[in-house]
Amino acid sequence: MKLSRRTNLLLCAALLVWFLADAGRVRQAASDALRLCAVSVVPALFPFLVVTGLLMSLGFGAWASPTLAPLMSLYRLPGSAGSAVLLGLLGGYPVGARTAADLYRLGLLTKNETERLLTFCNNANPAFLYSVLGVGVFGSTRAGIALLLIHVLSAFLTGLCFRGRDARRTAPPDIPALSGTTPPGFFPAFVDAAGDAASAMLRVCGFVVFFYVLAHPLRAAPPCVGLLELFSLTPLLTPDAHGFVLASLCAGWGGVSALAQTAAALENTGLSVRPCLYGKAVQAALSGLLAAAFCAASAA
Repeated sequence: MKLSRRTNLLLCAALLVWFLADAGRVRQAASDALRLCAVSVVPALFPFLVVTGLLMSLGFGAWASPTLAPLMSLYRLPGSAGSAVLLGLLGGYPVGARTAADLYRLGLLTKNETERLLTFCNNANPAFLYSVLGVGVFGSTRAGIALLLIHVLSAFLTGLCFRGRDARRTAPPDIPALSGTTPPGFFPAFVDAAGDAASAMLRVCGFVVFFYVLAHPLRAAPPCVGLLELFSLTPLLTPDAHGFVLASLCAGWGGVSALAQTAAALENTGLSVRPCLYGKAVQAALSGLLAAAFCAASAA
């Protein structure tokens, strides 16, 4: 539901008043967020953004299509969609959404197929799940592996929940099919990929900083922080079963920040962010249930 112009203006004015009234804490929170970006966000995402952009420019989607076709047929999607799923699982938010948008721009997927793909292809970075959460928070490689496997399984189960949504194949109405064109050379593609990744990384860090500031007053309520921004939740988690379930649930959701990054990745494509919103809500519920079952089995 879209808010009215007056409501948007009032919300922005209220934020401005808050920022001015509490400028010291806002500045400190922004400083902490920038440090978090430098230490965790950029190292975890930037290399993946460069490589995934390069792969798509060099035709990875079309090349991987035959190999991934059997798996994608379970979701009533062409094999090329598997590249977004694979890269999304390897690269973290918003690599999956960006790759899906690239496939649509290249004419390899229709609008209906891309929006169904968006329900489950956009996922958390495996290094974040295993290293930052599993080893860093819970002090266990077993916990990290469990979080990663739960996240992957919940993503694939979410895709099955949406496999019948508008499963019709129609030509993309606004974006010309480019799949028959010759891919660029490696070095021109690399330069473009690095530049695009740097631009995307700047946007991602901007979202992280802004939502970190918004979440700062909610630090006494970790679930509310996780609802807004995933990285901000990390120092608030307790190394117990409750913390494990909360970490899994919030990783499946990704946060409002990740949804904003997804919306930016889909800009000028005509694709809706709503399928991703619905998919993340379902994946969060499945991730929480699977994590609770894992904790119960471990305690038995």
